[in-house]
Amino acid sequence: MALAAAALRRYLLLLAQEHLEFRLPEITSLLSLCGGQFSGEQEIRVNSPFWILNIPSEEMARGLMKRTVCAKSIFELWGHGRSAGELYASLKNYPTDKMLPYLQSDSTYKIHIHTFNKTLTQAQKIKKIDALEFLPFKGKVNLKNPQHIFWILEDYGMNPNDVPEEPIHLYFGRWVPDGQRELIESYSVKKRHFIGNTSMDACLSFIMANHARVKPNDVVYDPFVGTGGLLISSAHFGAYVCGADIDYNTIHGLGKASRKNQKWRGPDENIRANLRQYGLEKYYLDALVADSSRPIWRKGMLFDAIITDPPYGIREAPRRMGSQKETVKSVERSTENHFFISSSYHLSDIFFDLLKFAAEHLVMGGRLVYWLPVYRPEYTEEIIPRHPCLKLISNCEQMLSSHTSRRLITMEKVKEFKDQDENSYLLDGQYMPYRGHNSFREKYFSGVTKRIAKEEKDDQK
Repeated sequence: MALAAAALRRYLLLLAQEHLEFRLPEITSLLSLCGGQFSGEQEIRVNSPFWILNIPSEEMARGLMKRTVCAKSIFELWGHGRSAGELYASLKNYPTDKMLPYLQSDSTYKIHIHTFNKTLTQAQKIKKIDALEFLPFKGKVNLKNPQHIFWILEDYGMNPNDVPEEPIHLYFGRWVPDGQRELIESYSVKKRHFIGNTSMDACLSFIMANHARVKPNDVVYDPFVGTGGLLISSAHFGAYVCGADIDYNTIHGLGKASRKNQKWRGPDENIRANLRQYGLEKYYLDALVADSSRPIWRKGMLFDAIITDPPYGIREAPRRMGSQKETVKSVERSTENHFFISSSYHLSDIFFDLLKFAAEHLVMGGRLVYWLPVYRPEYTEEIIPRHPCLKLISNCEQMLSSHTSRRLITMEKVKEFKDQDENSYLLDGQYMPYRGHNSFREKYFSGVTKRIAKEEKDDQK
């Protein structure tokens, strides 16, 4: 009986059909942040927009939806089935005492119908709503401002070219809250005050903060901060944010603008102005002009999360500080009185420096979330950089082209950093497979060149 009762406390999650690989890690991370856990017994069809989750309380369900950008809505699930008959039977078996608080005579309600991969006429919708007259609704219908909203959700499969006559899954539930999809538009890079060539898409920025389980009063660091786009999502969730970047001009908001039809950046274009734009300036600690390949922080644990998008040579070249012995060609001028000597910074070294830094400076249980570019024909899980102090949590792919992609890597600190861990990757024979990252730029542009040549050849036919 206890198991049956627990099975009835289920919720239906309606997910957005974008960034499919990122959805499960986000929901799993947010459930753990809310004090729950993702059970292997959850009814998940990974690519489907409908997931049935066992969540201990409505409070936890609401906490999940206050953060997620991958999910649209969540419902207290009253019934479901593979046919209308199965749905009605499931609803009749749902405990009446769980329904009654929302069906009182002094309450108002409405029923909404959502279909995936099919459009219904208004007459068809009314017919489906009328078929639920066996439910003990005692309140009055209010279509404009109801106290309670109930949804019929129908799934017609994933293939738009083969839509069945009847739905393959049907659900009925009480709407709880919506997710945070509106953040994608309100934080859009198109509307942002200060942007760069590599400013991160708003949706992905929030996904990264959720994978990192950022929470209020955390301290979040971005060692390749650029224009600070990744700081904004963490600050929105109440974390104090800081960063560093080797580019003096970017940190100080100087030089050429990245916007079309704007030649130079204005005097008020900077990271602080971005956070001020969203009312988040109080969470901004600072940004440093610094080389992430060199130690600039005191030893010990400082950060609750490190969230970053390292440069991988397509739009911005990876650089680190050089010495006076470096060739004079590497001397760059940032401002009238500011010069620095840069040298190339191999991608493999960037990632190992990043993991080593995270292992040393993350708090226990803190997370590192970063992007790893890969050449898809050569990709295997063995090329993902590892560190004995960090556990791989998730690995999600975003396509860049037919032959390249980048993978969002989430790692969690599970072991105290010791001096002997500093160069551990050199001792286990695993370093060589990662060297392939160093030629990512050449492989990326070789693919672009081949594609252009093929298009030109096809045009000549």
